[in-house]
Amino acid sequence: MQFGAMNYPIRPVREEIDTFGAMGFDYIELAMDPPEAHHENLRAQSEAIQEGLARHQMGLICHLPTFVSTADLTASIRSASRREIRASIEVAARLGARRAVLHPSYMNGMACNVPALYEGYARESLAEAVRCAAHEGIDLCLENLFPQLTPFGAMDDWDRCFACHPQLGLTLDIGHANIGPDGMMRILTFIRRFKGRLRHVHVSDNLGCRDDHLPVGEGQIDFPAVAAALNQIGYQEGLTLEIFTHNRDDLVRSRDRMAAMLASAGGRS
Repeated sequence: MQFGAMNYPIRPVREEIDTFGAMGFDYIELAMDPPEAHHENLRAQSEAIQEGLARHQMGLICHLPTFVSTADLTASIRSASRREIRASIEVAARLGARRAVLHPSYMNGMACNVPALYEGYARESLAEAVRCAAHEGIDLCLENLFPQLTPFGAMDDWDRCFACHPQLGLTLDIGHANIGPDGMMRILTFIRRFKGRLRHVHVSDNLGCRDDHLPVGEGQIDFPAVAAALNQIGYQEGLTLEIFTHNRDDLVRSRDRMAAMLASAGGRS
C-alpha cells in the first residue's frame, strides 16, 4: 500500500514536496489550484518539481482544479472551466503523473431549477475530460462528492457513468461518503460494489455533517471497518491523506494509524 499527502495550494509546491518527502510519504497528490499550484505555475516549474520528486523518490498524482464550473449555465464560464481542466491534464502529463483525480461538475446558481440541462452539461464535461486524459496517457478517476450537488449521487448513477466510460476509475473520498445518514453503509457499498473501478482513496475523518478533514480517529468514521473492507477486495493502490489541520504531524499520525489498521485487518501495509 502506498501513502500520499495532498498539498495546500497556498504554499509553494516545491516546499510541499520537500515537506512530504521528509515525512516519508510515497507520493504527493498535487491539488492543481491557485495561487501556487495553477497549471501555469506548474508548467513554469516543471523541471524543478520533477527534480524534487526524484530526489525524494516520490510519485505524483494530480488532482484537477476544484474551483471551476464545468457545467455552468453560462456558456463562456463553462468553456473557460473546461479549458482549465484540459490544460491541467496536459500539465499533469508533462510532470509525469500516472493518475489524475477529477471532481464531477457541481450544481450552482440557477442550475438547481433546470437539473436536466445541468446534468447534460456535466456529462459533456466528463466525456471531454475522459477523452483528454486518454490522449495524454493519464489514468482518470472520478471522485464522489455530495449527492445533492452532482448528477453522480446514487449508486445507480455511478453504474451508468462507468458503463459510458469503461476506462474511468473511481476515487473514493471516505470523508465525502460519510456525510449524511448511513455514511458507513455508503462507504462500504462504494468499496464492495465498485471494487473493479476503485483505483484511489482519499482519507480523512469527520462527524458526518460536513467535510471536516480531521485526522483519522478524531471523527466518527469506523476506519477499522474501512480497512477490513479494503483488504477484502485486495486493494493495493494509493491512500491520500487529506488532513488539513495546522499541525502537519497529524498527517504522519493518520498514516501510521491507517497502516496499523490495515495490518491488523490482515492486509499488507
